Amino acid sequence: MLTDLKMEEDVPDRKNWEDLDIDILVKIFQTFDIFELTSGIARVCSTWRYAACDPLLWRTLDLSMLKSNFIKIPLEPYVYVDGRSDKTLTRVLKISLNLSCGNITTLIFHYNLYVCDDQLTYIAERCPKLKRLVLPAWNRIKRPVLCKAINMWQDLESLTMPSIANPPCIMEEISNSCKKISELKIMGPCDMFFAHTLASCLPNLKVLSIRCSMLFKDALLIILDGLRHLEVLNISHCIIIEVPPPPAPRKVLKELDEMILEKASRIREFLTCMDDVCVMCRRTRLDEGFLRWYKYEEGLWKEDEVRSLAI
Repeated sequence: MLTDLKMEEDVPDRKNWEDLDIDILVKIFQTFDIFELTSGIARVCSTWRYAACDPLLWRTLDLSMLKSNFIKIPLEPYVYVDGRSDKTLTRVLKISLNLSCGNITTLIFHYNLYVCDDQLTYIAERCPKLKRLVLPAWNRIKRPVLCKAINMWQDLESLTMPSIANPPCIMEEISNSCKKISELKIMGPCDMFFAHTLASCLPNLKVLSIRCSMLFKDALLIILDGLRHLEVLNISHCIIIEVPPPPAPRKVLKELDEMILEKASRIREFLTCMDDVCVMCRRTRLDEGFLRWYKYEEGLWKEDEVRSLAI
């Protein structure tokens, strides 16, 4: 016993975890994913909580690892989400948005993560500085709730959204509230109605991506004519549909014609791919212009030829 006591006396002062330098803790926490950051590290001690709230950890909230457990149904909202999925998302949101202290500027959701009205409202109220939003699934969000959320994001610059049947309501709100919006990515088909709405509501867009989708030729011409400030347009792997006057049937273009190329010549980057040997082009055709991302490699939906829109 006396020997043990002597050894303890000879050992230099031990440091507790709470005495670890804040900057070192933050660097360690930066290697954590969202599940690890919300696992309770902020409850260890006051020092750890202080580090867990550092703005460096919360510039981006990437929830692309979270997916809803859902089944498709024939009526609106066309998906039924398991209650446990909602509880998991709500728990992660409450912890992360509490720790972030309003510092999140980029928020990323998985294309199969179906946010509900209450969750979106909670997010909007606690992310006032949001500049980039990746929210590909809107099925469960009512339009008034979505419009109210958009109204709070006046610093929004970049948006990834699904194709929607009645775009004017949402696009008008974006136009009125998000004066800094310059980048838009649409995950889904783009018809003439959608194109007209884009040209009318967001004429100052600089970057637009409609990759891996069905795109009508007339809609593309509307975009090229209406978005005069466009600097980058990505229509890679799209099915370009031409609809001639009846009774002639619609046809799929094998290559872009001179009219399209002439109008696109003013754009700094016009990104296209219509190659029969291209894997993504074949997949878009196989899925009839509405890519079923769940069939393919996990994370493929995050890709984009426009670097600023890739995740």
